[in-house]
This record gives sequence, C-alpha cells and structure tokens, in this order.
Amino acid sequence: MLCVALVGCSIPADPDGTTDRVRHGVLRAGASAAGDMVVIAGDEVSGPLPELIESFATELGARVSWSIGSEEQLVDALERGVLDVAIGGMSTHTPWMDRASVTREYWLPSGESFVVLLPLGENRFQLTLETYLDGVAP
Repeated sequence: MLCVALVGCSIPADPDGTTDRVRHGVLRAGASAAGDMVVIAGDEVSGPLPELIESFATELGARVSWSIGSEEQLVDALERGVLDVAIGGMSTHTPWMDRASVTREYWLPSGESFVVLLPLGENRFQLTLETYLDGVAP
C-alpha cells in the first residue's frame, strides 16, 4: 500500500520547483564581495567561487543572472524567491542559518572554505548543487 502512495513522488522535493525552473533556463545568483573568492567590479562578478556557480549552471544547461548585494540583501532575496543561490564570504558558522539553507562546507584550491546559501526547503535543488560540488570542489 505504501509503495502505491509513493509512486510519482520525487524525493527530495523542491516545493517551489527550483531545479526544474533553472534547468535549461536561468540560475539567479547573488554575490557579495569576499576577498579573492568573489570579486565585484562594477556589475561584473568574478573569482573562483562565481566560476563554480557558472560551471554548475552550465551543467544544468542554464545561464547565470547575477545580483550584487550585502549578505543581508542576498538572504532577503532568497527568502522572497528572487534568488536561487547566494555566495560570498559565508562559512558554516553563518548567522543566516535560520533564514537560508546552507550547503556542506567545500574548499577552493587556495584552501579557502565556503558554503552556498539557498532558499529554505528547496531540497532537490540543494542536493543537485551539492552533488555537483562534491565532484569539483575538494
């Protein structure tokens, strides 16, 4: 009986459909400057962490639309559904854990650690991102 009830379910799920919307579409990413990891020059975002997000989007057949702001502005945008991911100098000790979902900790080749923030509850999208990062970030 339980097997029948689960047919057609996609676990984990994205209540807001982030994975399906981003795939072959647009990944809405927010960036906050963070030393050499995330460099902001005007409206240009560069550095090793944005490169990871760009390559993740490419894996999904998507392009990235960048928004630039403070960590608080990015978290607000995640909560409002305006952004899909946010990057910057966030760590596993981020004060935003009650307002955003936080990936596992990853490291850049430089040895700097990072996490990516996502909207709360978009578990399938977070799993997709973490699976990608598991393969490319030590």
